[in-house]
Amino acid sequence: MNPSTTGWIDKFLRDIDKTPDLFKYSLDELYFNLKRVGFIYGASIDIIIPDNSDIIYSEEEKTKINLFTALLVTYFDTIENSNKEDCIKSLIQFYNFLDTKKSFFSFSNVLVTNNNEKLEKIIHTRIQTNESVFRKNFSHLLTNALLFIDVLAFEYFLVHDTNPFHYAAKLEESLTTIFFLALNSKEEKDEYDELLVKLFSSSVRYTTISDGDNSSFDHINLDPYTDEIEKTYILNLTSLSVWNPEELNNGQQSFMYALGAELKLSDAIVKESIDLVQKFIADHKENISFFKYSSPALHFYQQTSRTVSVLVLRNKKRLIKEITESKDLMILLGQSTVRELSKEEKQQVKKQLLDICKTIPSLAIFILPGGSLLLPLLVKFIPKLLPSAFNENT
Repeated sequence: MNPSTTGWIDKFLRDIDKTPDLFKYSLDELYFNLKRVGFIYGASIDIIIPDNSDIIYSEEEKTKINLFTALLVTYFDTIENSNKEDCIKSLIQFYNFLDTKKSFFSFSNVLVTNNNEKLEKIIHTRIQTNESVFRKNFSHLLTNALLFIDVLAFEYFLVHDTNPFHYAAKLEESLTTIFFLALNSKEEKDEYDELLVKLFSSSVRYTTISDGDNSSFDHINLDPYTDEIEKTYILNLTSLSVWNPEELNNGQQSFMYALGAELKLSDAIVKESIDLVQKFIADHKENISFFKYSSPALHFYQQTSRTVSVLVLRNKKRLIKEITESKDLMILLGQSTVRELSKEEKQQVKKQLLDICKTIPSLAIFILPGGSLLLPLLVKFIPKLLPSAFNENT
């Protein structure tokens, strides 16, 4: 089985019959194994199914296998009298609900007639990052760490038989906001920590949070998350976001225990989550490039800044044309050079920029999970492209 070639799901489903115990997994067992192999942390260092072949899978291929396995197990754990054909149909229906952007890589526009091949394309799209630019940096890590949202949203879809988009969007919003609060909890921030905090603050699309020192859980509603797996996932990803090569400072520790209290999880569970992240990274640091850097925040900011610069310059003419044709956006961008935009105006700028990104294929990375982190940097580079009259009051 080669997850990089067409037909891999057919082969996977045939081979999976040899491991029937997989279909007896509970969701708790599934989550434990996904964490063990790093999928929950956004860096799959192994696959959760037994594999006796001599194939050496790439990280992307491991991620594909783990995501599909997780979705498959979720279906069989949730639906009685289930079968593989119905599972594939449910997954396609589920992803069609999530695909609201109808962009050039729209799930519904996948030009294949076989359901298994269509699902292969969908899964490829879900984990696709621009490897030549994003190779193993924080954006890649964050994008893949958010993939478990698909698994939770799929379970929600199966249990409630309703459109899961709102659930998935709210969970992503909650996680993004908590990431920001966690980054902001560091007691002493260097220049790049400050830039990273500002970047996260500007990237939140669904809610309003403060970028000051008084940011708190008042800005986020964690009450809807009552399932133990949901709460554990939020805690584990936050533990990842505050990772420190030495040890957490007092501010970060206090934040983590406060988050545990908000999620109604014990201090012992919080400590275990922090320790597991530390151990996972210590054991596999050499295989996760982002964590090799003494200043991951510096590495992230430099990498993402270069990424946006390349994307903007490559699409300069088309981008200028789209922006100048959007009168409201042009006015707001012009005003942003002489005054601070209101929160509502910033949200409008983000929405219109995302709409523009949908029309330019190579800018599609901005609307992938985690892509909103690049929007503030996109705004940063835009004034350099526009006519000098635009900058006369800068």
